[in-house]
Amino acid sequence: MSLEPQGADASAGQGRHGGGRGRDGTQENPPRRRRRALRWSATVLAVVILGTAGAGYLYYQHLNGNIRKDPLNIGDAKDRAAASQANAAGQTPLNILLIGSDGRNNKEDQKLGGAKDTFNTAPRADVQMLLHLSADRTNMSVVSMPRDTRLDMPKCTDPDSGKVYQATTFTMTNDSLGRGGPGCTVATWEKLTDIHIDHFMMIDFAGVVSMADAIGGVPVCVDANIHSKDRLGHGSGLKLKKGTTDIKGVQALQWLRTRYGFEDNTDIARAKAQHQYMNAMVRQLRENATLSNPGKLQSLAETATKALTVDDGLGTVAKLYDLSKELKKVPTKRITMTTMPWQYVSATDGRVVPKPGDAAKLFRLVREDIALDGKSQRKESTAAKASSDPAAADDKIAVQVENGTRSETLAPVRGRANTVAQLLLGKGFTQAVADRSAALSEATTVIRYPSADLEGDAQRVAKALGIPVAAVKKSTDVSGITLVVGADWRSGTKYTAPKEDDSTPDSAQVINGADKKQCMHVNPGYTW
Repeated sequence: MSLEPQGADASAGQGRHGGGRGRDGTQENPPRRRRRALRWSATVLAVVILGTAGAGYLYYQHLNGNIRKDPLNIGDAKDRAAASQANAAGQTPLNILLIGSDGRNNKEDQKLGGAKDTFNTAPRADVQMLLHLSADRTNMSVVSMPRDTRLDMPKCTDPDSGKVYQATTFTMTNDSLGRGGPGCTVATWEKLTDIHIDHFMMIDFAGVVSMADAIGGVPVCVDANIHSKDRLGHGSGLKLKKGTTDIKGVQALQWLRTRYGFEDNTDIARAKAQHQYMNAMVRQLRENATLSNPGKLQSLAETATKALTVDDGLGTVAKLYDLSKELKKVPTKRITMTTMPWQYVSATDGRVVPKPGDAAKLFRLVREDIALDGKSQRKESTAAKASSDPAAADDKIAVQVENGTRSETLAPVRGRANTVAQLLLGKGFTQAVADRSAALSEATTVIRYPSADLEGDAQRVAKALGIPVAAVKKSTDVSGITLVVGADWRSGTKYTAPKEDDSTPDSAQVINGADKKQCMHVNPGYTW
């Protein structure tokens, strides 16, 4: 993709040849430039809301100066997820992490976010959505993570201060932003999902308000009058009448932050409301003919660039334009909004963790570029490729075999690790050993390896046992090649790979981008 716009050889104002003069002798801009200017001014806004417009040239250097930048990933480089593979046509998927920050380091954000006693404290990533654009650009998936999710975070290093934040366990996901910036949020997502993230885009409270004002309003729906405020002070303050209302400014921020008043007063309902807002915004901008107004477009471009913090790979208007061209190829009806499948830590605890099985399945579908709307078939190109790293001789490959046959309903098969280790010994892998420690729980058999130099060896083990290459995974949780015998191989010496189920889990709460009937259910305790 081109990184600079055509004709962008001047920092701002006239191009190389300047404008011509009309019949009355006055200066006039060529039609081509006018068209280009109109398109450029809509570019950045288009990216923020999943892409709508074309390209042009408007205050190029000025807009570039508005954009704030931060490093993409500030975790350890060795822990990064493998880059997405190209399909048969040479196209690669694109993964962008969208982050909504509740930063409190300026008076405007503090006023909008409340919490006066936490001024100038570390920001939190209260909104996190992974946007996946398919390799063939026919569909797009968005996966939200509930703010109250507890997970493991990798070690991160602040790019400005050099401060090192050590790896933690069972930490609330929105804390990642305060561990050195958005690059740590990216590193946390990669650790959890094993999905390679190409870019991030972050916006704070004040940015949401200014963007909503510039757009002119987004239609949202509630099934009853709502006032998100209780006697204890809980709630965003959102107050709407039953039905559809165009919201903007502070009201838009209230909608996106409302937890008390939607459905069961949880972060899950809030994610659903955020999806409704994003879908409506996409439709609004794609259908709104008034956005051809040059003044409005210029205002939108100014607002959007000032509201954004991005990684260096998106740090110019030209790069954002290239991205917008890719995003706008997807029809609204092929945009799928989902929430990461989750379960409560306990019956009385509002904290959640990724739901075993379902969350991993959703991440696999994204990782393998399978459309979440169920309208595309598995592509041969998504299959894992053989490593270019040559394998060592079988008798030189050390393999640790673990028993992962325990499931939610079945006890582990005793001695299973030893049985498979003996099978490997019989095939010439003389350094295969069984780990007789406590049994694990792994739905499907997997082979993990810690570094690229062992990938070929791990794939050789898989081939010897008839395990598909796709089951060979890089993981920093192991120190050597580790074969975990899963619940799908509880008996016998011949492995039969289970047929992949590529349907999106029901627990992902799918919403289609073209659905105009979306309407949030109001909790009866917050009506008026």
